Amino acid sequence: MKITQREVGSAAILDLNGKLTGGPDADAFRDVFKSLLEQNKKHIIVNLEKVSWINSTGLGILIHNYNTVRGAGGDMVVMHASERIESILYVTKLNLLFKSFNSEDEAVRSFTAAR
Repeated sequence: MKITQREVGSAAILDLNGKLTGGPDADAFRDVFKSLLEQNKKHIIVNLEKVSWINSTGLGILIHNYNTVRGAGGDMVVMHASERIESILYVTKLNLLFKSFNSEDEAVRSFTAAR
């Protein structure tokens, strides 16, 4: 999995590309979150548009990172999840945990609307 980081307004956007299934990618993903929090960047958007598959380990990674960000006083949302991934989030009831957006603008605005 490849992770590209960029910023829009106060939000850090992580563009993921590939499969979110654990292994060395899990460590890299956690390290990116740790680095963002160390830089006091607490509004994080995970772009799932180019994620072709996510398994239970990948879901665990998302949950861990979400809890880490929330524990630091921030928030994490997802965007551009495919119908297949949205279905997985729905079946696992993680759609109740993760706010999911279909557009980048909506995801970025969600942080200012929450204040």
